[in-house]
Parts: sequence; C-alpha cells; structure tokens
Amino acid sequence: METGRDADADPDAEAEVEPEAEANAITMGRAATDPFPGRFLERLTDVGDRMGGHPGERRAAELVASALADAGAEPREITFPITRWTRGGVDLVASGSADVGDHRRAFEAVGLPYTPSGDVEAPLVDAGQGTPDELDGVDVSGGIVIARQGSPGPRHVHRMEKYGHAVAAGAEAFVLVNDTPGGLPVTGTLRFGEPGAVPAVGVSREAGERLGRYADSGASARLRVEASTDEASARNVVGELGPDTDECVVLLAHLDAHDLGEGALDNGCGLAVAVEATRLLADRSPERRVVVAGVSCEETGLLGSRALADSLDLDAVHAVVNVDGAGRARNLKAYTFGNDAVERVARGTVAGVEQPLAVEHRPHPYSDHWPFLRAGVPALQLHSEPPDDDGSWGPRGLPVAHTRADTLDKVDFRNVREHAGLCALLVDALSRSDLPRIDAGTLADRLREVDAEAGMRAAGIWPDGW
Repeated sequence: METGRDADADPDAEAEVEPEAEANAITMGRAATDPFPGRFLERLTDVGDRMGGHPGERRAAELVASALADAGAEPREITFPITRWTRGGVDLVASGSADVGDHRRAFEAVGLPYTPSGDVEAPLVDAGQGTPDELDGVDVSGGIVIARQGSPGPRHVHRMEKYGHAVAAGAEAFVLVNDTPGGLPVTGTLRFGEPGAVPAVGVSREAGERLGRYADSGASARLRVEASTDEASARNVVGELGPDTDECVVLLAHLDAHDLGEGALDNGCGLAVAVEATRLLADRSPERRVVVAGVSCEETGLLGSRALADSLDLDAVHAVVNVDGAGRARNLKAYTFGNDAVERVARGTVAGVEQPLAVEHRPHPYSDHWPFLRAGVPALQLHSEPPDDDGSWGPRGLPVAHTRADTLDKVDFRNVREHAGLCALLVDALSRSDLPRIDAGTLADRLREVDAEAGMRAAGIWPDGW
C-alpha cells in the first residue's frame, strides 16, 4: 500500500525515526488525557497567599514535593534566606487644583513588593509609559510619578526599569498603572529581593486615567504606604530522574505568586506544566540526568532560582528549561535568547508532533532562567501566545496576571496538558542535543543590541564587571 514516503528512503533510517515518533505520540496522548494537572491546580490555588516566605508558599512546596515523589523524582527541600516583604495598607488621595475645583478623591491602590513605608504629599506628574525618553521630557523631581505599563517600541520596558529611572530623576513616589480595563490594580516587584528607595503602588487603568487628568490640571496627591520587611527563609523543592550522568538538564518553574489573586496563571499553569512533564518524563529515557525544581521567590527577585543555581555545578548544567508562562494560552511560545541550537531543537521537536510554536530570540533577565543564562547555560523559557497574539499574558486577550483576577476560572486545562506534553518532549530532546554555551561578553553584547543595558542598570541587575 502507498504510504507517501520516498521509495528510495533508507529503511534503516525509517526504522530509527518511527520508534521516536511513536514514543512522542504516546507522551502527547498521555498528557491529553491525564486529569492530574487539573487536580494539582485546584489544590494549589486553594493554599492561599504564596508570596515567598509566607505560609502558603510552604503549603505549595509540600504539594510539589508530593507530586515529584509520585513521579519517582525523590524530592528534597532546600531552604534559603530572604528579606521577606509583607504588604500593609495604602491610601492614595488626589487633591483638585483651582482649575478643577477644591476637592479630594481617594483611589484604590496596592503596594508594589519591596516598596518601603512612606507618607508623601507632592505634585502628580504624568510620565506616560515611564520610558527613559518620556521621563527625560518632564520634570519629575519632587513629584509622584504616574507611569503606565507597556512600551512604545519593540523592547518591553520592565516596571523595575521605570521605577529605577524615576527614582534617579528625583521622584518622591511612583504609581504604576495597569494597561488593561477592568478596575484591577496591578502589582509587581520593584527590586530583586531588597527594599526600594521611595514608596510605590499599583492602580487600575481607570484610576490611572483619572490620575492623569489630575496631573494635567496641576493637582497634588498624598500617598501613604505601609509595608514591612524582615529576615526569613523560603524553600525550593528539588528532585531528580533519569540516568546518573555528570551533566544534567534543569527543568524548573516558580511555585510562588503575588498575594492579590490565586496565582492560577502566573505561575500555577507553568508549575502544573513542569510537574506533569516530570510525570511524563518518568516513562521516557532522557540521555542526561534531569533535575526538576519548584523554586520560590521568582516574583520578588528570582531568589529561588539564584539559590538553586548556587547549589549546582553550573559547568555540568547542559541546559535549563524555565516554565514561566506556559499553559496560559493556546500556543506554546519559546524564548531562546539568541541560541540557534536551542531554537532548532525547539522548532524541530514541536513541529514533529504538529503543534504550533512562536519563537522570541531577544534575551531578557526577568525570569528564573537568568541565573543560569548569565553563567553561560543554554536556556529555554516556555511561555504562551494566543493564536491572535496581542502581547497579553492571559487567555482570550485578558492580561490578568499580577492582579486579583488571576484565578482558576481563567485556566483552560487543555492548554496546560498539551504544553506539559511538549515540555516533556523538549526536555528529552535537549538532553540528547549538542548545545553551545554562551560567554558573558557575547551575552552582554546581545543585551546591548536590544537596548537592555540602561534599563537593567536602572533596575540594579546589570552584572558587575560587564
């Protein structure tokens, strides 16, 4: 019977391909029908506040440990010290100028992690999206700066960069405005694991629009923020599977989340993808040992992945797969950070099971791959992209991450299951591939090429000596 194959194809080569294709199909089939990710996410989103160092984080770590044990990955808990941040209350009141009448209006706002406490009364200054050029165009010295999420150009300007630039320009306080409607104040850390210099809060898009009007009229505001820091500990959960080889592939996902919502999308979906991928890998035969980790404190500065990297011989880490964002939307998205060999593996593996893949080449330092990438380890971050990508983090064009709307009802479990299968195939494929390392000078050059250096310096994360 005609099969459509080249009649002159080498039958031995055909025999080598078919078992791999069959194994991959079996893995994807298992992933598509496994109820485990749904049950895991239900339990994870019920544990409460998963901010690093808080009680819910410990309960999340226990769930991960149980799942890794069931997969045969022999989990162990590794604690590490942190400066823990705890949220307090916020009051934000704008005072109308003579142009709009003498009145006051309160706005809902939430503290951004690592904001210090403070009480500031100062003019409101609208800095647009808070990019360096926009901040240079207004006098923010002594003011309360309003900066919206997003960026006008191809490079995403991170909130940490905006905050750092505003502080350097003399701002007394900082207000981050959500870029999506819905009355959702937005959060996100200001610094990597240490207090910022001035108070900072997040507000909704609607509140930001109104505050911008106040700023245009010359109004002032009073911002009072309560927050605290103390010395505490957080925990990673680490397991291993596969052959006992010197080199390993690291598969990790962060188990912590911001305390406003349930952290279902960020990063509950990613954690479920990684844990389910571990279950699927247990029935495969990767060529190199796989180290699996649920790491904490990503949201407050990549502290858990730093601790994990410090605990490993990075010269023996063949590759790292960071699952942060996978499972949130229909299509898988791969950040390859300019490593062509990693990109070839990603494209070939996903195409082999007839799935779509979006690829982003630009390097960035704002997730758990960074402690590994900066040491030269080939890195892959797995994220998501809707079929009609609008740059959002959530499903159906709803960027709800870092808000109280990040809840379980937003999850499409089909996406989580399929991405878990693809993650397992990718880890297996990377374990069998030759991957070049990247030296610090080349990585620094790539970051400069995408105009990242100034922003990373403002955020306090440009490595010393670069």
